[in-house]
Order: sequence, then structure tokens, then C-alpha cells
Amino acid sequence: MAKLILSMDNLVLKEIPLNKERTTLGRKASNDIQIDNLAISGEHAVIVTILNDSFLEDLNSTNGTFVNGQQIKKHFLQNNDVVELGKYRLKYVNEAALQASQADFEKTMVLRPDMMRKAAEQAAGKPADLAPPIAAAVPKPAPAPAAADAVPLGAIQVLNGSNAGKTMELVKSLTTLGKPGVQVAVIARRPHGYFLTHVEGAKFPSINGTQIDTQAHELKDHDVIELAGVKMEFFLKR
Repeated sequence: MAKLILSMDNLVLKEIPLNKERTTLGRKASNDIQIDNLAISGEHAVIVTILNDSFLEDLNSTNGTFVNGQQIKKHFLQNNDVVELGKYRLKYVNEAALQASQADFEKTMVLRPDMMRKAAEQAAGKPADLAPPIAAAVPKPAPAPAAADAVPLGAIQVLNGSNAGKTMELVKSLTTLGKPGVQVAVIARRPHGYFLTHVEGAKFPSINGTQIDTQAHELKDHDVIELAGVKMEFFLKR
């Protein structure tokens, strides 16, 4: 699970797990992460977390939100990113990414030139130099990932505008839709279905004419999504 490590002047104050789909940051007590400092706006920023990915968005704060020294409006967080809010620092740690990185390192095998030569001679039928056997740990094949297609493959078809009639299959874990700076949402592909979540913009997307809220909304076959002035139909390919 991803988490934030809150610190000030290199002193760690606390760790905050990102176990909600929407985590707000600001000076007001109503925020999930309250930082009582005048340099921070009442509702300063929000982090939207979907599966193992987190998106940071500045909520038009007075003093801005910075990541790794650069001011951002919206930012896709990566492991070890440092979010700066006034004198406070929030280090983003994605444990899933760390585990994947460690697994990749453990699977890496370095071949010395002499080992490569002996392997080539053996493949050609030539006797290799006699040498004591070298014990080497052979990594086990990685287990097959859980099937993401427990439900039929989903797709969307554009219903209006210049792209009317165009269809896109939802093969990725996350598909971003909308217009940056206006209205953005993502469709997450999960083992048990497809879910639409609002990411950016004052206005929320609607499904079948009803505006969704901050929580992920499960999509049903033939739902009609309206986002940034574009209508599109979600359907399951059977």
C-alpha cells in the first residue's frame, strides 16, 4: 500500500497510508490530512488513489503545491517523490513499486565472460574447462498474474462530436478520459469489473444522466458516460 511520510525540518512527524480513493490535504480540520499552518490553504490539494497509482492535484491553493521542487497543477506520483507544502514535506512511498523493483533485482543474473564462453562451448559440443561447480540460485518463474479478464473485455464507443462512432477497448489497467485542465476521469480495470473515478475538474462526470461523486463508480453494460461534453457508451464485449 502506498503511503506518505510527513516531515518538517528533516524531522518525521507521522506516516499516512493512502487507503482511500480520495485523500484531501489542507489547513481545515475536515481534511484527511490536516496541516495547521497559515502557508497552507484550507483545502490545498487532493490525492486520488486507484489500485497502485496515485494522482496529486492542487486545488487552486494560494501558495501552490510543489513536487521535487517544481510547481504542479496535477502530477502522477512516483516512488520517492517529495510533495512540498510550505515548510512541510510529504514523501510518497509506493511499497508495491519497491517490491516489484526488488523482485526484478533478485531475478537479474550477471554472467561473467568466462561463464558465457563455457556456455557457448557446451552448446557447440566442445568440452568445457574442468572447474569446480558453481552453485547458483535459479529464480523460479514468476507466477502468472491474476486474470484481469474475470469479466468480459470492456470498451467505450463515442456517441457525439467529431469522433462519433469510434470505439476503444479498455485493455489497460487505467484508461484516462477527458480534457486536462477541464475535466478528467479514469476507468480502472479490476478483476471484478470496470470503475469510473473523477480525477480533475470542478464538474464531475455523469452516468446515465446522474452525476457521480468522489467515489469510484462501477460501470454496467451499456452505461452512458458524459465527460467534458462528450457522451460515450460503455459496453462489454462478449
